[in-house]
Formats: sequence, structure tokens, C-alpha cells
Amino acid sequence: MKKTILITGCSSGIGYDTAHYLHKNGYRVFASARKVEDVQRLKDEGLDTYLLDVTKPETIKDTLEAILKRTDGKLYAVFNNAGYGQPGAVEDIPTQVLKEQFETNLFGLHEMTRQIIPIMRKQGYGRIIQHSSVLGLVSLRFRGAYNATKYAIEGLCDTLRLELMNDDIHVVTINTGPVRSDFRKNATKKFYEHIHGKPTVFEKEYEKELIPHEEVKKKDPFTKDSDVVIANILKALEKDRPRPRYYNTSATHVLGGLKRILSTGLLDKILLKI
Repeated sequence: MKKTILITGCSSGIGYDTAHYLHKNGYRVFASARKVEDVQRLKDEGLDTYLLDVTKPETIKDTLEAILKRTDGKLYAVFNNAGYGQPGAVEDIPTQVLKEQFETNLFGLHEMTRQIIPIMRKQGYGRIIQHSSVLGLVSLRFRGAYNATKYAIEGLCDTLRLELMNDDIHVVTINTGPVRSDFRKNATKKFYEHIHGKPTVFEKEYEKELIPHEEVKKKDPFTKDSDVVIANILKALEKDRPRPRYYNTSATHVLGGLKRILSTGLLDKILLKI
């Protein structure tokens, strides 16, 4: 019998690539997206796709009910992938904008997790794969809202692992570094929507670091394709005893390692140069 997995945030990027890869390699994939047009596009591409907005608990409930009717009440895994970045200095981010970042990146993930645990407990097994980031391990300037949500995911995952230790439900954290996707493009849209053009002491820094320019940039050796993430998702799904977390990309390994061995002050000096 094919293993089943529900993936959130499949309209593009890592969610999109993972859904297609697993679908082509023997998994029964239930992809989801929050926009009708994206759901239809994914269906046209051959994926079994559902309309699911993680900020709306009723859409999570409806999707799970629809899936369970087709799988004899069972679901092997969920990949909580939905999320986005909101750039801007902490002092420039309105509290409401910060709340919106948490609604998707953290509270949506939490709601899905809460709804999936009773299903997995009943069937006696399961895999919950949570998409964190290298920015759940270290922080960068002008990424405060995103950093905060990913740090919060780390805390939830570390706690949840302990609480599910006596169940055959594995909680796996995926710490992804820079990967080629629409993430940066979408984050830039959020920057223009909520931050750009408003009074700030960081205007020059924003111009240099957050506003895209037309010149051709050198190839970034740290940015990888999504296959590095998919390889670790496969480990999380297929190993009898998967690791509690998997680092993706050399940037995550380097920065995660420095976080463990350097003083906070010295690490800050390094992070300021990134």
C-alpha cells in the first residue's frame, strides 16, 4: 500500500517540488494550496490537490475529513511547509503585520499539528515533518518577523517530540538554508506592501539589501536546489528511526555549528557580515 502524505503550501518552491517528486516515486500525495487558481493548476499537473489555508482551521478540518474518507481513516505523514517571509527591521514592522506572519508560519502549523495528532494516535503511527529554517537557529538583520516564527517552531517541535516520545509518531524538524524558489520574490512583495516608502532610519540599508537591482549577480555557492531538502524529507519518511532534525544546505550546517561553539558576541559579528 502506498504511503500517504499531506503537504501544505504546494503552489511553488519546496512544497511544489516535494509533492511532484513523492507523487512520481510511489507516494500517495495530497497537495494543498490556499488559492483556487493554484489548486486547479496543480490538479491539471496530475496532483490530488485540496484548497487549504492554514490560517483557517475549518479548511484544515475539511481537507482532513475528505482525505480520510479516501484512505480508510489513515494518514501516514504531514509536511507542514506553508509559510512566507516578511522582511523589515523589527522597529519598522507593525504589530498587526507581525501577527499575520505568526498566523501563517506558526499558528497554522500548530493548528494542523493539533488536528493530525488524534488521527495518528488512533492509527498507532505517523510522521509530522515541520519546516523550520536556518533562521530558526540564528538570526539575521531585517528578518526579525520570520526569525521569530521559526524560533517559535523550534520550541514547539522540541516540546512535541518529548510529549510524543511514547507514541510511534515521529516529529522531525527540517532546517532549510537558502534554496532556489519564489521565497525571496514573495518576501520582496511583502516588503513593498508593508515597509517600503515609510519613514525609517534604515532606508540606505534597505536600498542595499532588500530592494532588488537589475545588475547580474554572481552565482551564490550557498544557494541550492530543492533536491537537498527532498533528500532529507525522504529520510524523515522512510527511516525506522529518523533524526529529530535535518539540516539542509552547507549554510545551515556552518551557521548551526557556529551557534553551538561561538559566544553570542562573536557570532553576532559574523552574522552582521551576511
